[in-house]
Order: sequence, then structure tokens, then C-alpha cells
Amino acid sequence: MCLAIPGTIRKIHGTNADIDFGGLTAHASLRLVENAAVGDRVLVHAGFVMHILDPKEGEELEKLVDETLRSITP
Repeated sequence: MCLAIPGTIRKIHGTNADIDFGGLTAHASLRLVENAAVGDRVLVHAGFVMHILDPKEGEELEKLVDETLRSITP
């Protein structure tokens, strides 16, 4: 099973980007997508941006992940 995590592109450096995952920043490759831009909500798996989300879908997905994590965190 694969799990892609939603995040938001904060900076782009050539073919790599800094992705914000709700306050945690990580680097990911943009080599698998075209036309990624700062502010795009994306799905990241294994260090690669796999998909650029529709803005509304991205916002909804990030809220669901945040709610889920808050419900399991003591």
C-alpha cells in the first residue's frame, strides 16, 4: 500500500521544492509533474510530488489529514 501526503509548495529550486506539511518542511522532487508553482497543493510520496491537486480538493484533504492526526495524538 502506498501513502501520499498532502502539502503545499513553499519554494522551488530547479527540479526540487520545499513542501510545507502543516508546519513541517521537507524537500521533494518535481520531476514527475509539470507546471508546479509556489502555493500549489500537492501529493507527495517517497520524496516525489506525484500530483498537483485542485485548490479546493487540496484544502479539504489537508483539513481531513489534520483532523485525523489531532484525533490520534495524545
